[in-house]
Amino acid sequence: MKREIMNLKEIKNIGFVGLGVMGSPMCKNLLKNKKWHIIVNDLDNSKEKELEKNGASIANNLNELFNVSDMIITCLPGGDFVREIYLGEKKIVSEINPDKLIIDMSTSQPDLMIELNKLITKKGSFFADAPIARTRQAAKDGTLAIMVGSKKQVYNRIFPILEYMGKDIMHCGDVGTGQMTKILNNMILFETVVALSEAANIAEKFNMNVKNLFENITKCSGDSFALRNHGLKSIAQNHFPSPAFSSEYALKDLSYAINLGKTHNLNLPGANSAKKLLKKSIMNGDKDLYFPVIKKHFG
Repeated sequence: MKREIMNLKEIKNIGFVGLGVMGSPMCKNLLKNKKWHIIVNDLDNSKEKELEKNGASIANNLNELFNVSDMIITCLPGGDFVREIYLGEKKIVSEINPDKLIIDMSTSQPDLMIELNKLITKKGSFFADAPIARTRQAAKDGTLAIMVGSKKQVYNRIFPILEYMGKDIMHCGDVGTGQMTKILNNMILFETVVALSEAANIAEKFNMNVKNLFENITKCSGDSFALRNHGLKSIAQNHFPSPAFSSEYALKDLSYAINLGKTHNLNLPGANSAKKLLKKSIMNGDKDLYFPVIKKHFG
């Protein structure tokens, strides 16, 4: 498919903010293209130094990173962190120069993305929200799913960069729709994991092997990605490792979906049931464990 190219200078410097469980391997994959100079920033200096060993430069501060980079990627733990960086005390958004490409790959609120897009557009720059999905291993392998909300021209321009980090890269619509897609996908996933947990708990009470049950259901109408991954690899084995996508992070993402429903007075009984179980898991000390640990908290 022929791609439109915006009339922007060649991308040479890419700034990457947020070197966490997902951000660090994503940034390492960008470093595989030697024509880009990658500048990094993180609150944890040890993470910055690890990327420096892989060929990145460490920015002295966020202002420097935003000034010298043609493209800036932020990959942060959630909307509160995104808001703080762009709109908080540092007010980085006010420092943005024209003709920058800015991508937020965190998971956060769609309305925050729309707000940032308006401010960044006024500065003469371009914005996309591009939250990510799949595992830490997928981040290492460069096979993430990336859901992009942006103008089509912006999507076309950033696609070759995103290809280094993801396998399934989809244009979801205008700014905010990337986050909407990620949030609603996760809502569906969490509710499915509740159903799988219910089934596992019933099977165990009847002394039925949960692994066998789930393997059989993969051949039936109840089959799903969640069954094959969260069901067979976690719930059936009572294996809830850390670090992974924790109950705490799951509750954060689910709260975004529930708030979207509240905006339009929608009742979300499935999402609210998942919320109660995630909160119970957290209150019982499992906040850092892989979120299918909710299976333990049905009593």
